Amino acid sequence: MSNTESPIKKDQPIVPTAENKKGIDNHIQTAKHLQEASKHHLDAAKHHEIGDHDKAAASTIKAQGHTALANEHQKEDVKHHALNN
Repeated sequence: MSNTESPIKKDQPIVPTAENKKGIDNHIQTAKHLQEASKHHLDAAKHHEIGDHDKAAASTIKAQGHTALANEHQKEDVKHHALNN
């Protein structure tokens, strides 16, 4: 087998290990929080456009919270990869 060939045959189902499932979950959670952060940033922009700066500030704080949670999931995934390489 060459270095470019996959050891997994195409017709074999891939069964994630517990460690792999944790990595998958980290990616999914990161993506969900980044989507929420994006939504709140767009809301903040709309609120600023109409001059409602209090609502814009509230949306910005929500966005920052989701960004922080996404970063935590990313850090967990990086730790996992660093320990397994």
